[in-house]
Amino acid sequence: MQERENVQMKEYVHGIIDLHVHSTASDGSMSPSGLVRHAKASGLEVIALTDHDTVEGVEEALREGRSIGLEVLPGIEIGVDFKREMHILGHFDSNDYMNISSRLSFFQENREKRNYKVINRLREMGFAITMDEVRKKAEGGIVGRPHIAKVLQEKGYVLSVADAFDRYLAYGKPAYFKKDKLTPREGIEEIARAGGVAVLAHPILLNFQLQELDKLLEELASYGLKGIEAYYTDNTGYFTRKTIEFAEKHKLLVTGGTDFHGTFKPDIKIGKGYGNLTVPYKLLQELKKAISEAKKEALKETKEANV
Repeated sequence: MQERENVQMKEYVHGIIDLHVHSTASDGSMSPSGLVRHAKASGLEVIALTDHDTVEGVEEALREGRSIGLEVLPGIEIGVDFKREMHILGHFDSNDYMNISSRLSFFQENREKRNYKVINRLREMGFAITMDEVRKKAEGGIVGRPHIAKVLQEKGYVLSVADAFDRYLAYGKPAYFKKDKLTPREGIEEIARAGGVAVLAHPILLNFQLQELDKLLEELASYGLKGIEAYYTDNTGYFTRKTIEFAEKHKLLVTGGTDFHGTFKPDIKIGKGYGNLTVPYKLLQELKKAISEAKKEALKETKEANV
């Protein structure tokens, strides 16, 4: 009897998963392959690479994952136009993630425009910072605010990357600029059109009252949103429980991740957040089923459009 119980445990016990991580392809500090090796060394079984506005790092991550035995789920994180900052995660099949690339130039061009605005504002404020310095921090990837923050830190203008955001770069601060973005509906539809599953990222960062979040999810679901990131580094247990309830109410998937950026967010550990986050493995299984359905639906719509 004891032996059978042990076998059953082996069948159902899985390693750690993290469905929201970033590499140097956008604003993480680790290369895609280095990120995969770090995840493996940290005891993870699966990660989803969800860089901002790009899938450039996915192929490298997939290759490294196959080489060392860690599963990589292709993904992306796109910012959409909203009162504050709203991000939508897109999760894809390993054969179809490049379908989203047709619109990526839109995201990347607008990110670049914002970077220049931020740097110019900082220079007006007296900070000696150049785009060339910031690009070096990106190591060939897409330049983002964490790279600007890193330069500010290394020049002694701020104590840390977090300090740079708190004082200058975050929403409402002196060097904050919104990007020109797709609407939430357009962002969700772009992900669906590419055969992916659209998930509302880190809803806690919207700073909504629960009643407001409930109404927002109803609206986003009507546009085709398929999930909500209910397990997240900054969540309280209460907030996680409430978002799971909302997911059930609006027939949405539940996902989870740490939003790992490496040394750019040094307190956040891959797979564990601040140390107490656990994303249930069963969420990955449900997400994969949804990706399979989304792929079929996108293919059907493409065929109908070509008739």
